[in-house]
Order: sequence, then structure tokens, then C-alpha cells
Amino acid sequence: LGMIFALPHSGLAALRPRAEAVVGPRAFRVVFALVSLPLAYAWILYFLVHRYDGVEVLRVAGAHDFLFATNLVSFFFLYPSTFNLKEVAAVDRPQLHLWGPTGVVRITRHPQAFGQVLWSAAHGVAIGTSVTWATMGLLVAHHAFSTWHGDKRLADKYGPAFDELKRQTSVVPFAAILDGRQTLPPDYWKEWLRPPYLLILAATLGAYAAHPYMQAFAASAQNAPLQPGGILG
Repeated sequence: LGMIFALPHSGLAALRPRAEAVVGPRAFRVVFALVSLPLAYAWILYFLVHRYDGVEVLRVAGAHDFLFATNLVSFFFLYPSTFNLKEVAAVDRPQLHLWGPTGVVRITRHPQAFGQVLWSAAHGVAIGTSVTWATMGLLVAHHAFSTWHGDKRLADKYGPAFDELKRQTSVVPFAAILDGRQTLPPDYWKEWLRPPYLLILAATLGAYAAHPYMQAFAASAQNAPLQPGGILG
């Protein structure tokens, strides 16, 4: 399921420039969502149902607070494009943005990939099973590919402007800061004072509070039509 999601998701992203020229950005965003969201839902549901399957590989017990903090921080590394909710919903014209070296991009120009690593590591050690670690590995591998793919798409669209951004930033978090290509200004914290971060905080805490309901839903999904015990099982 992970590969079934990843291939169309990244494949459609690669086709975006040519497809938008034919059907327009809004129509392509709708097509992209109609393909990606059901596949993502199926993968998430499968993971919720089977997360404890397999054998225990690596699990850290008694580290709830640390794991909660890691998960919370991971969502603050969402790529800035996700802040433009009207673009995400295709209300505004979707665009492939070249974000300047400010805010989270000073740390890494692919913040969502780094956030996914944090989220995956925390969930991996919290659950610890082979199915969970395989799922987390696929997620990280997909986002690792997305760093190359994202750079290629930005280079194709923006050319020298992206080359300059690439010179000032890094994929590996903090690498550009440590080697002197990027500096954090004294008032760097002000670059994080953006309303979307309040929404991220509320949504992340809400998702955490909803975990019992997610687990109950996963249990009920065992009786889905195609599962043993379901009407088609």
C-alpha cells in the first residue's frame, strides 16, 4: 500500500507542469487530491489496523513525554506551502513556491521531510513492531526521494533563483548554519510568529486527544466488508 500511494503521488507531482498547462492548476489539484487522498486513507487505515502485527523490533517503554514532544515538534516542520490553505483547497490558484531562506527554511529547505523523520522515529519506538518500522521506513524513504524530486522541480521552474537558495540552505537540518552558509539573526524567533503555527499547535493537540477514537475506529475496521467477519468477507 505504501508503494501504491507513493508512485501515483510523486508521479502526478512530476507531471504537474505539463498537466497544468492542459487542464489548469485548479483542475489538476482536484485530480491530484482525488487520486492521492483515497490511497493515503487506505494506507493509514491499514497501518492503524495492523500496527501491532509482526515481531517486536525496537520499542522504548516509559518515554511518553519525550515521544509526545518529538511528535509535536515534527509538525512545526511542515513545509510553508501547507500554510496557504486556499491553495491547498484550490480556492486560490495553486503554485509551486520558491520560499526564501527565512523561518524554518533556514534550518532545512525540506522541513517536511525532516518532520517526517522525527514523527516516524517517535512512532516507531513507541509501537516497536516490524509492521510499524516497515511503514515508518517507507514514509522516510518517500520523503527522502521527495527532497531530490522537490529540488529538481524547483530548479526546472526557477533556475538561477533556486541555485542561489540552494547555495544558502541545506537538506540536512542545520548543515548550512554549521558550515556558515546560513546564519540565524538575533530576532530569528520573530520569523516563527505566524498565525498558521497556532493552527498547527491546535490541530496537533487535537489529533493527540483523538488517538483513542482513532484506535476504536481501527478496531471497528476489522469488520469492514472485505475483512473476515464483514458482509463480503
